Formats: sequence, C-alpha cells, structure tokens
Amino acid sequence: MNPRTLVLATLSGAALLAAAALPATATTAQRVMAPGAASGREGTVSADELLAEVTSCSRISNGSYRKDAGGSATIPVCGKNGAVFWQADMDIDCDGQVTTACNATTDRTFLPDTSFHQSDGKPLNAERLPYVVVPIPSTIWKYADHGIRGGGVVAVVYDGKVRYGVVGDTGPAAIIGEASYGMAKALGIDPNPSTGGVSSGVTYILFKNSKVTPIESHSAAVALGDSLARKFLDEN
Repeated sequence: MNPRTLVLATLSGAALLAAAALPATATTAQRVMAPGAASGREGTVSADELLAEVTSCSRISNGSYRKDAGGSATIPVCGKNGAVFWQADMDIDCDGQVTTACNATTDRTFLPDTSFHQSDGKPLNAERLPYVVVPIPSTIWKYADHGIRGGGVVAVVYDGKVRYGVVGDTGPAAIIGEASYGMAKALGIDPNPSTGGVSSGVTYILFKNSKVTPIESHSAAVALGDSLARKFLDEN
C-alpha cells in the first residue's frame, strides 16, 4: 500500500462477500487473446472504445471518495449496464506474497496478506498479478451489493492502454484509486510502492457478477475480460 494511505491502512483486510447472482467464469484452459497488443491493449477492445462509454456518470455510491488521506472527496462510483467504474489516480499495492519487489524493505506499509487468495490459499502475488484494490464496505459504497467480488474482472485504462486484471485486495474505506505493482507495470506506470503511481488519468471498469477461476490466472482474466468488455460496448 502506498505510504499516503498509511493513516487509514489499518482498515485494510479481508472483506466478507455478499451473496450474488451466478458469476460468469473463465478457466485456465482459456488463453490470452492479444491481437491488439501492438496498439496498447489486451484483447480486441481499444482504450478509446471503453472511454467513450464512461464519459458520463450515473452515481451509485452514496458519496464520493478521496484520492489520498486528507484530500477532498471528489470521486464517485458510477454505474452502467454490466459494470461499475470510476476515474482516479493510481497508488501502488505491494501487499501479499513476499517477492523481490514487494516486501517490508521496499514498502514500509507492506502487509503479508491480501483480502482475496489464490486457489492454493496463499495471498496474491502483487509483483506478478495485475489486480485492483476496492475500498472496504462503508456507508459510501458496498461493492458486493453491486455484483463486485474478489476475483471479478477489471479493465484498467491509462494513456491509451487497456489492461485486464482482477479484484484482488481491499483498501481504506474513504480512499479509491489503487492497483497492484503488476497492474502498474503493465500500464507503463512506475510500480515502485514507495515513490511510484500516477496522480490522475486512470479509469477503472469492474464487470458485475464476473469471476476468474483461478484468480491467479492472468490469461483467464484477459480472455473473460475481452468478452465482457465487448458485451459492455454492445449493451451501452
């Protein structure tokens, strides 16, 4: 977790998931679909196509989130058919498995766990796995009430690039805009947990009632994400 969220870091932890409709699933047999890799995307949907569908916000949160502790609350969670989304900064989450890039030396707020775990029960590997952090449930917004769960598919758009990942961890109740070292690196954002991240321009699109199985399979996230992104364009 980025140091600027330290003041609320104790709120991080495992979140209980509410019951929801049967999820769409992906399996490890599915392979990465990357015909658009050369143009800055995974799969077949471009950054411009996704951004065109999230230019206006139908607020579903009861209030707004802050980018950083002590900042102004200006970021709502928005809803459309099949997805929720927000536009924010990106702080770097390095919690979970101890790796060369993510440990107590490189990240002074390092926690050796994530809210959601791999299929073998271990915490996620933030250095390798692209994932997004959602705020713990609060009076502002409860993610599970809107079909969002651990392992759900996420499309993240930044600087003309689209990268897919999963919902992998939870963060402070009043702050939004955080993703794993692996997600930042995939988007060309400095992934250093102490000095990296970016202050604005990141769009997070979370697909409702989706689930990658196993959560640690990035190829499965890309395959399912591409399908759901195309469906999102068709239905909005």
